[in-house]
Amino acid sequence: MNDSNRAGGKLIIYDATLRDGTQGEGFNLSLEDKIAIARALDGFGMPYIEGGWPGSNPKDARFFEAMKSVRLETSRLAAFSFTRQSNVKHCEDDANLRQLTAAETPVITLVAKTWDKHATDALGVTLEENLAMIRDTVRYYKRMGREVIFDAELAFLGFRHNPRYALQVLETAAGEGADCLVLCDTLGDVLPEEVTRWTSAALELGVAAVGIHTHNDLELAISNALTAVRAGATHVQGTINGVGERTGNMNLISFIGLAQLKLGYDLVPDASRLTELSRFVDARANRTPRNEQPFVGASAFAHKGGMHASAVGKDPSLYEHMPPESAGNTRRVLMSDLSGRSNLVATASQYGLTLSGKDPAVGQAVAKLKELEDEGFTFEGADASVMTLLRQARGEPEFFKVSVFRAQIDSFAEFDTEAEASVQVWVGDSREHAAALGDGPVNALDKALRIALERHYPTLKEVELLDYKMRVLEGSMGTAARVRVLITFGDGREQWTTVGAGVNSIKASFIALCDGLSFKLMRDGVTSRFAESLALEQLV
Repeated sequence: MNDSNRAGGKLIIYDATLRDGTQGEGFNLSLEDKIAIARALDGFGMPYIEGGWPGSNPKDARFFEAMKSVRLETSRLAAFSFTRQSNVKHCEDDANLRQLTAAETPVITLVAKTWDKHATDALGVTLEENLAMIRDTVRYYKRMGREVIFDAELAFLGFRHNPRYALQVLETAAGEGADCLVLCDTLGDVLPEEVTRWTSAALELGVAAVGIHTHNDLELAISNALTAVRAGATHVQGTINGVGERTGNMNLISFIGLAQLKLGYDLVPDASRLTELSRFVDARANRTPRNEQPFVGASAFAHKGGMHASAVGKDPSLYEHMPPESAGNTRRVLMSDLSGRSNLVATASQYGLTLSGKDPAVGQAVAKLKELEDEGFTFEGADASVMTLLRQARGEPEFFKVSVFRAQIDSFAEFDTEAEASVQVWVGDSREHAAALGDGPVNALDKALRIALERHYPTLKEVELLDYKMRVLEGSMGTAARVRVLITFGDGREQWTTVGAGVNSIKASFIALCDGLSFKLMRDGVTSRFAESLALEQLV
């Protein structure tokens, strides 16, 4: 049932990523990042974008100046600030508010103390002066014709300790025309029953729309937001991917997934863009997307156990709560030592290869995979190595065979340290020898291997190494520890990852390199030179 018009108004979401989100540890945005994210949020259909606090830092002031020339199609831009200072009697004389006004946003979000102890102890003002600061500032911006959203900071602590004063704060803001009263769970320590009680109490005032702003310190941010909505709140604040101070703000990505895709609320034009938006914001902030994130994480619709993979192959609803495409995500079947034949069949089908679980090659590949995982390999995120393994089990001709490879590092007093590598490979009937210098042994090996192969397989010129990760698996072994290497490749059209493992990090890296190039040739439908040689022999 579509519940979006309950409590007399459409449920509206408000994004605070560019202000509240940037208070999170490790979440840093340049001016260009903020503008790009604002554009992305607008393109997504976000109703409100809180751009920052123009009076708090030069970057936010520059952001609002830059946004004056950016046309937003669907979003209303909000600037954030405290109310006037206690030692300034007129809002127009407050330096912070002058910058807020200069931002020229259609929406002003004002925050003020709701807990009496915070007003007296943190701000050092009387309770009456706190109300006067709220009254003057809301009135000031309403007379300008701005939409005013009032963030009642520490609202629930105010309700706990002095409910009469907390409600008086809300009435004061609403009395001057505040369009929405947002109850802020600033410390993230509120329980759902409190949210229901005080959201209902705020609505009973009958003076303005009521909103909710939650933090995730008890991992209840989404639950509390939904509880407020069920109680009648029509405005919900959060951040993309739940970024924010301490343990984060309410995750708008998950809230939209829950409220729109599960409960039928009409929040954004197209929820299938959730994954795209989530990953775009992480990329701009140089953060690795969280695989376990609901709806949009890479693992949200991943299946590792053989029984699960088999069932999903018959009917996805047996082990999936919704189609992954609804949130713009994709189903993944993982290969590991827990996998069965059905996992491998499903993985192969993702690459256009139709197999039967009864195929002997499938059984051989699964057995080899489990043997390699016991040696330190992991195939969960390395489908390219899985497909190379399957190709070998099916007896398909290799694209090349390495007979020798070497890598060494030299250091000279007058030069920087450099690495040199050489390889000898067979490509059909041709033996190729190549050497190259590189920034390190893996880079040198990659260059040497390309030199040896590209004459025979020109399509390899398109391949780039995008990422390289090495993990020590047995720390207690010191320099003799077993390592695992994951390499991600790309060719401008797709990306793929391979894995190598062993006690020799160079050999582990070289295994992953060879798998990565072989996968590229397989995907491009290139014929093996060994297969060509065999075909010629048969003709003769």
